[in-house]
Amino acid sequence: MKKILAATVAVALAAGMFVSCNKKAGGADYPKKGITMICPWGAGGGTDAVLRAVCSTAEKYLGQTITVENKTGGAGVIGHAAIKDAKADGYTVGMITFELNSNPWQGLQDFTYADYDPLVRVNTDAATITVKADAPYNTLAEFIDYCKANPGKVSVGNSAPGSVWHIAAGLLAEQAGIEVKHVAFEGAAGAVTAVAGGHIEAVSVSLAEVKSQLDAGNVKVLGIMDTKRPALYPEIPTLIEQGYNVEFGTWRGLALPKGVDPAIKAKLVDAFTKACEDPEFLKTAGNLNLTVSYQNPDDFSAFLKGNYEALGVTMKALGLVD
Repeated sequence: MKKILAATVAVALAAGMFVSCNKKAGGADYPKKGITMICPWGAGGGTDAVLRAVCSTAEKYLGQTITVENKTGGAGVIGHAAIKDAKADGYTVGMITFELNSNPWQGLQDFTYADYDPLVRVNTDAATITVKADAPYNTLAEFIDYCKANPGKVSVGNSAPGSVWHIAAGLLAEQAGIEVKHVAFEGAAGAVTAVAGGHIEAVSVSLAEVKSQLDAGNVKVLGIMDTKRPALYPEIPTLIEQGYNVEFGTWRGLALPKGVDPAIKAKLVDAFTKACEDPEFLKTAGNLNLTVSYQNPDDFSAFLKGNYEALGVTMKALGLVD
C-alpha cells in the first residue's frame, strides 16, 4: 500500500509539474501566431483609425501580425460581446469604447466593463459640432439660432442611439435650449459622409472623424467640447469659450476576455504600452488628430468604474434612461 501511495503521489506531482510547466511555456512562447483584434465599430471611423494605428506599431514588439476585424451592429453590442465571449487564449483582443458603459444603462446589453480584463487605455477624443461647408451658419451661435427657428427639424447625426456622440448632442441641446432630430448611424464615418453630402445638417463626432472632410473643404467645425482649442486647428473655438459649459468626449482602450493567462496579459500590456509611447504611433495619432491618453491596467480599471457610474447620472439627467 505504501508503494502504491508513493507511486500515486509521484504521478500527481509529475502531472502538477507538467501543468505548471505548460502554463509557463504558454506565456514564454506567446505569441506563436497572429492575433485577432476586434473593433466594435465600422471601418473609417475614429475607433478603427486609432486601433489600426496602435496595432500596426505593436506588431514589431510582439513579432506577429495583428488583424483587425470590424464586428459592427447593435450600437457596439455585437463587437463588445465578441470580445467578451472570445476564447481566453490571448489570441483575440478587442478595443472597448465608451458605449460599453452607456449600453447597459439603456438595457441594450446584459454585461458591463466588469466582464473584461482591461489592458490599457489608448486615447480620448472630444466631440465637435460639425456642419456642411456651405451651411448658412458660420458660428455655433448662428447654428443654435437656426435650430431655434426650426425646432425639431434640424438633423444631427451620431454613431448610435445613446452613443457618446448622441449624448454629446444631447448635452448641447440641453444647454442651448434647442430641439433637434437625432439620426443614428452604425459608426461615425457614415454620419460624417452624410453631413458632407448635405443629407443631414450636423454631426456631433470627434475632430479625428471629420478631419479628412474638413481638410477637403467639405465641412466646417463650429466648436469642440474640450478645454482648449485643437493644436492643429487653433481656429476652432471650444464650446466653453462660446458660452456653453460642455466638455465631453469618448474614450477607447484594449481589453481581453476574462481568464487569459497573466503571463500572456503581461506581454500584451508591455507591447501596447511600448506602442502607445512609440514615436511612430504618436506621429500617426497626431496627424489624425487623435489624442493619446494612455492608462495602465490598474488605472484603466478604476477609470472604467468611475466613468460607468458618472455616465448613468448624465444619461438619467438627459432623459435617455429611466
